[in-house]
Amino acid sequence: MAALTPVPPIAGIALTQVRVSPKTIWLFVQVTDAAEFVGVGEATLQREEAAVEAALAQLAPTLLGRAADPRALADIVLTGQSRALGAAVSALDHALWDLAGQRAQQSVAQLLGAPATAVELYANVNRGLPTRDPAAFAHAVRVAVRAGFRAVKIAPFDEIDTFGRWGEATAPTSPRLEMGLARIAAARDAVGSGVDVMVDCHWRFDEEWAKTAIDACAPFDLHWVECPMPEDDANLPALKRLRAYARKRGMLLAGGEDGVGRAAFMSFLKGGAYDVLMPDIKYVGGFEEMRAVAALAVQHGVAIAPHNPTGPVAHLASVQVCAGLPGFTRLELQFNESPLFDSLVTPMPPRPVRGRVAVPQRPGLGVALAVHEIARHVIRHEVWGVG
Repeated sequence: MAALTPVPPIAGIALTQVRVSPKTIWLFVQVTDAAEFVGVGEATLQREEAAVEAALAQLAPTLLGRAADPRALADIVLTGQSRALGAAVSALDHALWDLAGQRAQQSVAQLLGAPATAVELYANVNRGLPTRDPAAFAHAVRVAVRAGFRAVKIAPFDEIDTFGRWGEATAPTSPRLEMGLARIAAARDAVGSGVDVMVDCHWRFDEEWAKTAIDACAPFDLHWVECPMPEDDANLPALKRLRAYARKRGMLLAGGEDGVGRAAFMSFLKGGAYDVLMPDIKYVGGFEEMRAVAALAVQHGVAIAPHNPTGPVAHLASVQVCAGLPGFTRLELQFNESPLFDSLVTPMPPRPVRGRVAVPQRPGLGVALAVHEIARHVIRHEVWGVG
């Protein structure tokens, strides 16, 4: 019997921060092994870039010299950890699976035994809008539908921030709610009745105002309402009530994008909070954690539609895992936020066709960072070990 080829050790870890728009920074992680192969992952976490860097600075020295294999992360405890730590671990996991695929000459999807050759998408147009005028929403969703998408998502309630998650707390009022409803109305009118429209509330409401918003959204035939209120344990009973309330008005309730590690999702599942769970490959802890969350969701009769509104590496990692994810429905895709989505990796990510994207068959994740293009937009680069 031939001896197994040993897995090379991790020789270096790098974090590259790239500005892709005035409001958006994407974070990429590269892991270099001693054979000089490079795996790539994504750790984008808006407004918490420094915290992600700090988490990587803590982890990297403990990983240098370990086998460049996903099992190198096995002793890292995810339960109860911050999204910044989750983002750092997830990106390292992406990169180590990428290396494993390169060594095996198989895609990550093939390594995971994922059978699908294409993945259903929906277009999140929110971050690509030039203004918050209803007409801009209408134009953006119309462009997405012309590109073949049959489902779109917007986040219309900018003027409300009950708990101050996005800045100074701003209490809901009827006029502020109406501003969001005007954006939803414009989007629905633009796409007509044959396209699913989803609304992300970004945790802006309390229970009573969430019910008011759901009532007001009923005429727009929404597919789901997402993250209506903060997702702490104290709010689980309220989320369960809102789920039932939304269903009576023909809408699903979706959420759970911030979870780190499979245990973080159990309270949502046991508490009956959501119809659709939205784990993110960038925070959840990596490929196996995503698969574990999906399996738990299926056991509880909850669908999976992973959160994925950021850069190309996270997108390709999401596509690879969704190809075999139990309970999978649709994968989010940021739409038209930045032309750099296509140019920061090589080869260019596969383009969606009629709202679906092919699962890349190249080894690993199927792309590398486009070094020369990255260099034009990099704002910070840190290296631990070999650069």
